Amino acid sequence: MASEQERVGVRKRRVFYIPGYDPIHPRRYRELYRKEGAAQAEISGYRLNLKPKTTPGPYGWNVAGEVDGATTNAQIEVLVWSDIVRGSMVTDIPRTYLQLVRTAWTYIGSGALRRLMMLRKGPVIAALYPIGMLLLQLLMALGVGMLLGRALAGGLGMLLPSLAWLNAGLGGAFGASVFVALLRWFKKKDGKIYAYYLMHDYAFSAQWGGANPPALETRIAEFTETIAEALQDNTEEVLVVGHSSGAHLAVSILADLIRSGRVKPDGPKLAFLSLGQVVPMVSFLPKADRLRRDLNYLSARDEITWIDVTAPGDGCAFALCDPVAVSGVEPEGKKWPLVFSAAFTQTLSPERWKELRWKFFRLHFQYLCAFDRPKDYDYFQITAGPVTLEDRYADRPQSRSRIDIAVSSHTSMAA
Repeated sequence: MASEQERVGVRKRRVFYIPGYDPIHPRRYRELYRKEGAAQAEISGYRLNLKPKTTPGPYGWNVAGEVDGATTNAQIEVLVWSDIVRGSMVTDIPRTYLQLVRTAWTYIGSGALRRLMMLRKGPVIAALYPIGMLLLQLLMALGVGMLLGRALAGGLGMLLPSLAWLNAGLGGAFGASVFVALLRWFKKKDGKIYAYYLMHDYAFSAQWGGANPPALETRIAEFTETIAEALQDNTEEVLVVGHSSGAHLAVSILADLIRSGRVKPDGPKLAFLSLGQVVPMVSFLPKADRLRRDLNYLSARDEITWIDVTAPGDGCAFALCDPVAVSGVEPEGKKWPLVFSAAFTQTLSPERWKELRWKFFRLHFQYLCAFDRPKDYDYFQITAGPVTLEDRYADRPQSRSRIDIAVSSHTSMAA
């Protein structure tokens, strides 16, 4: 087998990482890359050297990878939309419950939820989880509030039997205060429960019926310009990585980029790596015409290599679901994406899998982390190694377990 340097020999790469629905500062991704990259390098026998980014532009870092005797310099940048995420997160409890009703109605009333359940149960359960958890919190707070309110009213009735109306009023007021206090306590503990966070996530797409809100469309245009400028750089590959809901943003960004004619045959290779994608959660909604149109367009383009990596062990992703095919917009001459599994149960040791298997949120980020029994998927070699995405998976077959049948009932691609 030829060495990685003989196969391609990428010396310089620009990487653009598009996070999912995440309100946190992008430095978390730098620290994740630093920690997990060091672990993977030690396991797999190569070297990574991270340095701060010194050039203008999006937040990022530089990394030099030494793999099979070849050195590759990668500039990794995070395309930030966390401010839009934070702006979409309502802060008060009543509006969150209103979001719950609207989101449930959007998915159930449009028929999207029923269709999504035909694919993978995991992400559908993840979508239903915040609804069930928030309703449970509401019922618990209501039940405890009523119980304590009646107890207080009964106690006062024994002391002041002639003031029944006052006793009832005081009991009701106390019960109401307990109800509100408990709801606030549940919200304060959401850093461990994720009910409010996930509710805001699903409501973000449901609010617009699958269409992009104006602020997000503006940001997509900005990201498109940033990547277009990188394609003018002296580099061998421009790699776009879309994780979770960042994957469907990347689809629209790259479709716009290619439509505009700014991907030149003699320029850097353009590659797209979608990880843990949840595209059907949006593309199955009635007003997701833009996304469906972009999926249809991008899947047949020669200007790009698109690799889609998921894993059945990730309960938050639509594992091995071809996002183009299941959305019902597969064109003639479809080329992309190449769909395969990161196979967590095989690429993680039994001990590591046992440690992580019930940590659903952590597993959704495993694609960006180290594997102690790696196979052919290695995030750090993809981003900082000397082989383009196209050549790395040139001989990789589609997963035999992929789902590639049309499932969505909404397939309009109207402009």
